[in-house]
Amino acid sequence: MRAFSVGSESPLVQLQGPGHHAAVNFGQYVYAGYFPNRPTIARTNVPTEDPDDEVWEMFMKKPEAALLRCFPSQIQATTVLAVLDILSNHSPDEEYIGETMEDAWAEDEVRRAAFERFKGRLMMFEQTIDERNANFELKNRNGAGVVPYELLKPFSEPGVTSKGVPYSISI
Repeated sequence: MRAFSVGSESPLVQLQGPGHHAAVNFGQYVYAGYFPNRPTIARTNVPTEDPDDEVWEMFMKKPEAALLRCFPSQIQATTVLAVLDILSNHSPDEEYIGETMEDAWAEDEVRRAAFERFKGRLMMFEQTIDERNANFELKNRNGAGVVPYELLKPFSEPGVTSKGVPYSISI
């Protein structure tokens, strides 16, 4: 847990949980939704794990057939996709970190100023993410087939967006 003081009697506490939850949960569908990236089950051993001459020979002749035998069935893959969609989805009424100030904070000048600084830092953080995604010199950030990093962008629209850090953890 991290905290910073905005006055002697009013600490503002921000938990690490929502950021961790957003980084782990909301990006699952984009990556694992295409099940060859992360199959949940292998129905057969990968040929290199079970050195059988017949299996190895078939693998060498037609590797795609061996790979397809390993993949989950359609029902298994569909079930996982449904779960990932639910886990990665933002509700329309989701509240995001730094998006809206508590009414009680707006009445106190010190708290309001601390919130505005925090919100400004979040906006700068989002801008840094955008700049890094646009930088062609950074590995794994830009190019054909590369999904831009957006997991810790503070705000999001409803749905599966792979971005947004909600105030709370909800499943």
